[in-house]
Amino acid sequence: MPRGCMIESILVEGDVNRESSSDQSNNYVPCGRVFASSLVYQNESCTCCCKGLAFLHEEAERPAIYRDFITSNILLDDDYNAKLSDFRLAKDSPDGDNNNTHVSTCVMGTYGNAGPAYVMTGHLTSKSDVYSFGVVLLEMLTGRRSMDKHRPNGEHNLVEWARRFLGERRRLYQLIDPRLEGCFSIKGAQRAAQLAAQCLSRDPKARPLMSEVVEALKPLPNLKDMASSSSHFQAMLADHAVIHSNARNGVRVQAGLQTKNGQAIRSLSMPNGPHPSPYRHSHSARSPKPTRQLHH
Repeated sequence: MPRGCMIESILVEGDVNRESSSDQSNNYVPCGRVFASSLVYQNESCTCCCKGLAFLHEEAERPAIYRDFITSNILLDDDYNAKLSDFRLAKDSPDGDNNNTHVSTCVMGTYGNAGPAYVMTGHLTSKSDVYSFGVVLLEMLTGRRSMDKHRPNGEHNLVEWARRFLGERRRLYQLIDPRLEGCFSIKGAQRAAQLAAQCLSRDPKARPLMSEVVEALKPLPNLKDMASSSSHFQAMLADHAVIHSNARNGVRVQAGLQTKNGQAIRSLSMPNGPHPSPYRHSHSARSPKPTRQLHH
């Protein structure tokens, strides 16, 4: 923890990572209830987190790097206001007066949330926190964990799985948590996905400042183009449901062979084995808890 830090008013109402109903006995807010209801709540919590990180990076008397920005360290109150907790891994930011661009340190944090450049080199900058924010933003959009060994092969690492969809608006529905059930702005979700892609840039210098992320999030709650009123989006969701229904029955869907009324006609073929839907796994089985120290 950086010298001179004091943390006050730690909340115990809930954290973003809680999912199971058993957590309710400990006064935690289950993630499935909080974030499956509306992206508006997610945006409020995201904005609070962004402001906290921006303060640490750019406004604090002794700037610091949080280093372990993960969902379980984001605590919520009854109004979904967020506060950051657990500053044990935080580090003082590099001293700009001495032309230092990074802090060289032992690689620590949560696997799946730490930036690849930091993991490979041990060079820690504020842009490492920006990458971690991008991961959390993806978790909120998708309802998935950053690392989940219970997902099908190729989907264990959230960032690696999601990169193929982030730049394509037509595939956005494959990212969005199905529990949202249309309770979100399509443009808002698109902008959030674009922001996540910027934060997750492999080049740390290409990532935005946290103060820029705050500004990017501000207009999102005011967007009114709800997905529930979009026939096009509902058609995509229905198509998505058919695909995964077929997958559960051992049928693979191959798209784009023919078209009818502008829509692709899909031919069906039997795969070598069943391919379960990524949305139909057991949520009672929790992912292995990541270690605090990363090894490479």
